[in-house]
Amino acid sequence: MTINLSELAEFGWKSHFTSQLDPEDFETLVPARVTAVHRSALEVVGAHIATSVPPYSSHDDDDGAATVGDWLLIDPQTTRVRRVLDRKSLIKRRAAGTGRRSQLIAANVDTLFIVTSCNEDFNVARLERYLALARESGVTPVIVLTKADLTDTPEDFERAAVRLMPALCVETVDARDPASVERLAAWCGRGETIAFVGSSGVGKSTLINTLIGTQEIATRGIREDDAKGRHTTTGRTLHRLPAGGWLLDTPGIRELQLTDVHSGIDDVFSDIVEIAKSCRFRDCGHDGEPGCAVAKAIADGKLEADRVPRWKKLLAEEAHNSASLAERRARNKTFGKMVKRVMSEKKHKR
Repeated sequence: MTINLSELAEFGWKSHFTSQLDPEDFETLVPARVTAVHRSALEVVGAHIATSVPPYSSHDDDDGAATVGDWLLIDPQTTRVRRVLDRKSLIKRRAAGTGRRSQLIAANVDTLFIVTSCNEDFNVARLERYLALARESGVTPVIVLTKADLTDTPEDFERAAVRLMPALCVETVDARDPASVERLAAWCGRGETIAFVGSSGVGKSTLINTLIGTQEIATRGIREDDAKGRHTTTGRTLHRLPAGGWLLDTPGIRELQLTDVHSGIDDVFSDIVEIAKSCRFRDCGHDGEPGCAVAKAIADGKLEADRVPRWKKLLAEEAHNSASLAERRARNKTFGKMVKRVMSEKKHKR
């Protein structure tokens, strides 16, 4: 069976993946994309394949495990996974809890819809986290505002969102109205992959159902006392869109711990980063030091004062989480070498 690249484009195939194929791959292997991840299997689809395969990992690191959106090369005779192709983008976070692991959210995503609602859920600090995640991952972020009918001044939420980052796209939609949701069509075309993130109760599932044109995703209302909702999505799955794109829903993320996203934070807070270059001291902490350009910009009204502590908080969190993961990777590498040495010694003794 010969690989047909035009057929694969329907599933999100790009030239980035073609460049990784060897000549013999075109004749002996079949590319398939992971559409869902279960404990004991991966669901995959391609131009001439739709099946389940065992979980696959290319190496021992957390990032090695195949996740939703990955492209795999599969032996069509045995359905055995031969390898996972290098990713065009990868969205990940530090796993919730105290463990020092990273959790893969999705691979090879083109656009990240960051969904929030025009009520108490709208949180600038949380949106900045999502934006940093998107920028670091190489994914185009779009903020989608829902539930504008809950406020008399939706334009206030739009202005606050637009100010978060230069050239940021912000769309306000009625998640229940197909005509309104049509504003998102530009990112949902043939072969494009869109991921949704946002806290519970912001209308993600309703929005997704409208885009898909079915009631495939369960929905729940918000609690009246705090404008928050409960999880309605329990796993990550790719859904086909009528326009030919692929849509990835994610569970509501209550705890988004950033790791390995330093450059993403710099992108979101590029105004502060640029100003900080003019500080008298290279290691200025922007906390009362003489000659601090950041403090001067705040005093001159050129910089919003509340952005600085949010920036510093994200940098400190990212540095801590990244260091923790680096330590774990180093321990795993050392342990792996020890196991190989022990196995080699046993083999020689025999």
